[in-house]
Amino acid sequence: MFDEMLKTRTALENNDLTVSIEGIDPECVPQHVAVIMDGNGRWAKERHKPRTYGHYAGAERLKEIVRTADGLGIKILSAYAFSTENWKRPITEVSFIMKLLDIYLTNEIENFNQNNVRVRFMGKREGLPAKVLEKMDNALEKTKSNHGIILNLAINYGGQTEILHAVKKVALDVKAGLLSIEEIDFTVFEAYLDTKDLPPPDLLIRTGGDFRVSNFMLWQIAYSEIWNTAAFWPDFSSELFIKALQDYQKRDRRVGGLNKKI
Repeated sequence: MFDEMLKTRTALENNDLTVSIEGIDPECVPQHVAVIMDGNGRWAKERHKPRTYGHYAGAERLKEIVRTADGLGIKILSAYAFSTENWKRPITEVSFIMKLLDIYLTNEIENFNQNNVRVRFMGKREGLPAKVLEKMDNALEKTKSNHGIILNLAINYGGQTEILHAVKKVALDVKAGLLSIEEIDFTVFEAYLDTKDLPPPDLLIRTGGDFRVSNFMLWQIAYSEIWNTAAFWPDFSSELFIKALQDYQKRDRRVGGLNKKI
């Protein structure tokens, strides 16, 4: 099955990335976009294919969206690749996703470097296969000097777990006398999160039609704009991505304040 997918490059891979950016203000492009890539399995089911085929198609789609985001001047793209809850899925599906991560992080290194993409990761390393960890470390090392878009992949990630781990690390530093309770503020706490040194997402995109954040970047998306589409992730084209940005630029981002015109 997997070999067949690799040999049969679908239209997703060769998709024409020439899209209309009419209506996009280059001065108001979000700096950080986060995506919940949902619907791979349902996309495959509609085509009478195994769920694994949907994950393969989803990985191909991610390549396109990274290129599109980079071309639009977006600085960071955070993508929810595998959650801490996804371990509950059938072992065959989990094994396939791990193999897909392995191959993606192998085959894309050259493209990352050609396009100046820097890879980052967030999530727990514990529990991931040694081979995947090796490829993650290799991707970090090989792309660390790139200064283009940051592709922040969430692998074995859960927002609640991230916050809990951050709290424990803060408590240990307080106990060790490295930090006082009085020093703890938002900036200090955020340095203990997986996204330290990254700004929060300006825009959160969820595909697949569900209206929930699914334990993704719970601290970071406090004031993110949310854009939802019924399109499954493999169908989330560059055109839809442009549509999300156009809608984002119409939003009144007050972050708890008032509209400046009021």
